[in-house]
Amino acid sequence: MKNMIDLSNFANGAVAERFNQELAKVLENIADPNTDPKKARKLQLTLTIKADENRDIANVSIQTKTTLVPAKDIETKIIMDTDGEGNVVGAELKSGMKGQMYIDDEGDIADDRGQKVVKFK
Repeated sequence: MKNMIDLSNFANGAVAERFNQELAKVLENIADPNTDPKKARKLQLTLTIKADENRDIANVSIQTKTTLVPAKDIETKIIMDTDGEGNVVGAELKSGMKGQMYIDDEGDIADDRGQKVVKFK
């Protein structure tokens, strides 16, 4: 069957241009280390064709749509306690275990909430 329309030139090349823009989004999403590489992405090209009353001219509307994979969830832990007045308070757990001290990124000793206990110079 002979091609009726060359998609690379259709709408003055706008269809191919739009397809390539959306494909770039899909490839960037795949390359993002925060997304699941195994989940499928979609690139959809929709042509809506409406004829006139004489059926000799058709208006074509072209839409592109991508379905990307969202970034993976970020997880952390919060230590919960009460202050001296009975109010519930929380702080991010930095050490990995409640009550455990650790060496922070600067090489200092910190408590489980990341507060420096011993600072080395």
